[in-house]
Amino acid sequence: MKPEIIHEDEMLVIVSKPAGMLTIPDRFDKSFPNIRAFLLDLYSDIYTVHRLDRDTSGILLFAKNADAHKHLSMQFEHQLIEKTYTAIVRGIVSKDQQEIDIPLIADTRKKGLMRPSARGKDSFTYIHVEKRFRIATLLQCKPKTGRLHQIRVHLSAIGYPLLVDPDYGSSSEFRLSTIKKKFNVGKNQEERPLLSRTPLHSTSIEFLHPATENKVKFSTDLPKDMSATLNVLSKYAPYKSFDSLSSYDEWL
Repeated sequence: MKPEIIHEDEMLVIVSKPAGMLTIPDRFDKSFPNIRAFLLDLYSDIYTVHRLDRDTSGILLFAKNADAHKHLSMQFEHQLIEKTYTAIVRGIVSKDQQEIDIPLIADTRKKGLMRPSARGKDSFTYIHVEKRFRIATLLQCKPKTGRLHQIRVHLSAIGYPLLVDPDYGSSSEFRLSTIKKKFNVGKNQEERPLLSRTPLHSTSIEFLHPATENKVKFSTDLPKDMSATLNVLSKYAPYKSFDSLSSYDEWL
């Protein structure tokens, strides 16, 4: 789990976080791998601007000094920073694009989780379909607000939870045998899941650079587990519209 530094200058650092790594130290286990500790080994000081869930991979922005931190934090507060996420969800999303406007509140029955509620805080996520498969959809998600687990809860609320999400969906892993007919593993071998974490990746971030006030954008490629899952879905579960089929059996 080694992070990749995508960009650095006198004001900020852009990091690509691997899945399974925390953004900041855990409150109870300070030794658990986290990005801030990684960066503090390289720089004299680091300021956290925003966070990603442990199992979410991708772009993270950190400031190198207090002025940069204040500047970037104000952009987040006024929704001037545009973040784009790539997600693989369960089911075929029918609309090519839509905005999800569902208030969210902390779930008092499940510690650390969120749930939709009219009494919650305003939450907005824009989604766009990139590709459909027989059992799943590849989405581009742009959250306008930054609530905890916002994308995961919003997708689940409209009926399309992440392909793997034990908290807001129904599955803790995704295996090739789910979609490949006559799948067999070797003798005395056990099938390993293609995905065992939430398939959510912070693909890019766009903001005003605190030193120049010019708009800048940084991106990172999909990690191997999500790319492999998409390749498998393309090969064994390609999307077929009912209009192009002569019978229902042909769709299965």
